Amino acid sequence: MYAAAAWAPASKKIGAQKLLNSVQRGFAQKLCKSYRTVSLHSALTLAGILPLDLRIQEAAALYETKRGSPLPELGDRETESRVGFAETPHPASHTDIRFECLEDQRQVDRHNVQEVRIFTDGSKIEGKVGAALSIWKGESEIRNQKFCLSAYCTVYQAELLAICKATGGVLKGKEKSYGLYSDSRAALETVANHSSLHPLAVESRENLRKAFIQGKDVSLFWIKAHAGLPGNERADDLAKEAALASKRKHDYDRCPISYAKNLIRSRSILLWNDRYKSGETAAVTKLFFPSAGDAYRLIRKIKPAGLLTQVLTGHGGFSQYLHRFKCRESPSCDCDPEKEQTIIHLLTECPVHDKARYDFSQRTKEIVKLDNLHELIANIFLDDFKNLEKM
Repeated sequence: MYAAAAWAPASKKIGAQKLLNSVQRGFAQKLCKSYRTVSLHSALTLAGILPLDLRIQEAAALYETKRGSPLPELGDRETESRVGFAETPHPASHTDIRFECLEDQRQVDRHNVQEVRIFTDGSKIEGKVGAALSIWKGESEIRNQKFCLSAYCTVYQAELLAICKATGGVLKGKEKSYGLYSDSRAALETVANHSSLHPLAVESRENLRKAFIQGKDVSLFWIKAHAGLPGNERADDLAKEAALASKRKHDYDRCPISYAKNLIRSRSILLWNDRYKSGETAAVTKLFFPSAGDAYRLIRKIKPAGLLTQVLTGHGGFSQYLHRFKCRESPSCDCDPEKEQTIIHLLTECPVHDKARYDFSQRTKEIVKLDNLHELIANIFLDDFKNLEKM
């Protein structure tokens, strides 16, 4: 998919899709350990991978989104794009930014030499996101600030926003020494890494650079979360309050790339699902997985195995299948010469396996029928499904 954005439109052509499918089918069959006769739809569904042409279009859409192009699913919401390299400070003006890790209150007290300490935190609770600052002098909080983020924002963004607001507060403060305390190591590493072009990290670094020019001493610290540190616990409570109680306009509402990526993936799954349902192949697989979207989420919980794949595709050591390729004289089942031995017959009606079906029903309170195979797959634990496979 190298440079997919340049040639993604070609992947929408039927001829290109056929070529991509012929390449992908063999890999998908090996991933799900299926017979070579298994169709592309079945192989992709059981392997848990999207068709190549949709993946190519995904890569192109994500590339354009990162560059700032609007994504239809986002509406008028702005994507959190990286700051352009030309907009960042010249490397010669970079300030060395480091942070120290503090494990407990004793270490915090040992480094408590600043005039002002600012504890930052971010929180996501009940689908809402908030960030907060708790500003201390000595052993008491002198003030605090709370910030509200859009529901689609992440805790990582909330942590970065809190650090960014804290560094902005340092610029406005009159004191000469400050300590910034955060329990998010990822956010601190992003701020300290000059190669990171996250807009909040770039703004935080610029604030720190200006603070150093003003002659202010700013120290960054990582502290352990939920370790009983008063400042950190206070900031955590404030962040939760900001998430749950704030009803004002959001202080930050840029969509993270991860959210845009999920929207693009959802669109791809819908397209794949339409293609899967309208396809003429994978008849047996569709009995177990009527929806490719549901299968995509569920199949990751099931470890691919040769016998399991035979059950889910109908391609395997069954008389009806073997007879098709002249590997067996008759497609009949051992229970009745008039009945073809297919996987559906074996699972739902073959009297040879009545006891196994009864034991399964007693254990799961479910009856194995043709019209509820997909429900059994979705609702029953993997161990139960393995027992179903043994029938």
